[in-house]
Amino acid sequence: MVLEWVAYSTTKNGLKLTVDTLEQFEHEVLNKKNKHKQSFRKEEALNRTRDIHSLQDLIKAEEEEENLLDSYSTPAKGSQKRALTTPEHPHSKRSAALLASPGLLLSPASFSPSSTPSQKYSQRGGKGEVVVTFGAVQGTRWAGRKAPGAGVELELLEGPEDSLRCSYKYMFQRLRDVRNVLTEKIEELGEGLKSHFNIEEFSPVSLPAQDGITVLGQVCCDSNGKLNAQSVLLEAGPEQGGQQVPVDLSELKEYSLFPGQVVVMEGMNTTGRKLMASKLHEGVPLPFYTSEVKMEMDEEPMNVLVACGPYTPSDSLTFDPLLDLINVIVRDRPDVCLLLGPFVDSKHEQIEKAQVTETFEAIFTRCIDSIVDGTKSVGCRLVFVPSQRDIHHHFIYPQPPFTLPNLNKDQAQRVTLVPDPCTLLIDGVTFGLTSTDILFHMGAEEISCGSGSDRFSRILKHMLTQRSYYPLYPPVEEVNMDYEKFQSFGQLPLTPDVLIIPSELRYFVKNVVGCVCVNPGRLTKGQVGGTYSRLLIQRSATSEDEKRVSPCLAAQVVKI
Repeated sequence: MVLEWVAYSTTKNGLKLTVDTLEQFEHEVLNKKNKHKQSFRKEEALNRTRDIHSLQDLIKAEEEEENLLDSYSTPAKGSQKRALTTPEHPHSKRSAALLASPGLLLSPASFSPSSTPSQKYSQRGGKGEVVVTFGAVQGTRWAGRKAPGAGVELELLEGPEDSLRCSYKYMFQRLRDVRNVLTEKIEELGEGLKSHFNIEEFSPVSLPAQDGITVLGQVCCDSNGKLNAQSVLLEAGPEQGGQQVPVDLSELKEYSLFPGQVVVMEGMNTTGRKLMASKLHEGVPLPFYTSEVKMEMDEEPMNVLVACGPYTPSDSLTFDPLLDLINVIVRDRPDVCLLLGPFVDSKHEQIEKAQVTETFEAIFTRCIDSIVDGTKSVGCRLVFVPSQRDIHHHFIYPQPPFTLPNLNKDQAQRVTLVPDPCTLLIDGVTFGLTSTDILFHMGAEEISCGSGSDRFSRILKHMLTQRSYYPLYPPVEEVNMDYEKFQSFGQLPLTPDVLIIPSELRYFVKNVVGCVCVNPGRLTKGQVGGTYSRLLIQRSATSEDEKRVSPCLAAQVVKI
């Protein structure tokens, strides 16, 4: 409006801003614009997607018109009412049932009048097909205990007081705070490497030396582009001079590096300007969880179901995949369901185009209510993990848990709301959870030579040895990192027994340095169905001198 006024006043030889001139401006300029907009809206009214209120008004007007026609017609003619069955004009009785019925909370008409069920999803093949197996699967009974959910101890490993429980202020990050976090990471991991490899001391990276040296630092790239073998720099912490030095990797037979990785390198730096690396030491994973309480060996295994959003096909806002998942939960009766976002996906076509008729929070609440009510008969524990792609939630990492104030007491006992990332302790077994696609992000940045063809295992090992849920620095553009909170809540407190790490990349179940890593895939892949995962967990009662046995007896990835 300011620009409109400037243009108007200039054409009138520099009018001064007074109440009278404003009224004149409103009469001559703004009213004309409004009239033009109204006529334009009338022309577009047939083409645009109507909101739920205009739709109801339309149905009411049609019904009144029909009633008026009925009063002038014979019963035979009156009984042949026209059926309004197009997606934009649903039949009045049918739409009333859809909007009022609690059993159809997730009906598409309630979110977007123009949405229709996805044809590709309903015609998908291979429902229930097992695509990945791990462990002793043969003869396995994929069902929960006799009294599911009862007696399952589920809590955050760090305890509620040391976990991210509520939203926090972000975008107040200073560069020196980021530097301090990165420096502390280098020093902390350096101490672990120093004691593990019996290193006496680290040399400054840029000091010329005629003998072999051992240096500690963080891998980074010499430009804003993608890391490659010629662009590797090693950046030391303040104790080792805090400088960067280019690294020549030609003498290393095998390596796997990514930006942000803390490593120890041995080699020669005769000029102080380039390090000729001859040996590379990567990080050391943390120990596993050991319980002080003795375990009962004769108890039944625990059945855990894992699914990751989106829960709608990309061409429709129908939650059919989620309803199918609820049916699977009712059929298999798992003890615990780990459900990761996005629940209301910011990348969904209809959400990007603003074609929904309810608030995002309302859609999310309805989605959660359907899961909680639909699994009531099973009594299983439900864990909800947010995602960076949940449009109604905070776009920050680490991400605070959802808030669901409307849960009643019985529902609240079954539902656990956790941050992303988090480490859970479920019946003495530790689960690491993150909904952020670190596999995809690190897969695009990692470079390797002679270290095997299994990229997934390499990346997962990096996560465990760097002791972080997101070891990549700098993070990808879509991840908004708060480094002070990341230092407190984004690190691995130990090596988890099971690491749940959903990704756009292909689903898998792998054992990496004793940790069972599961990518359950996404519940929908574009317009078709995706996958979910189920695990059979049993606590092992091994003593400290015995060899550790993984608590994950068996795992499967199954098509929805």
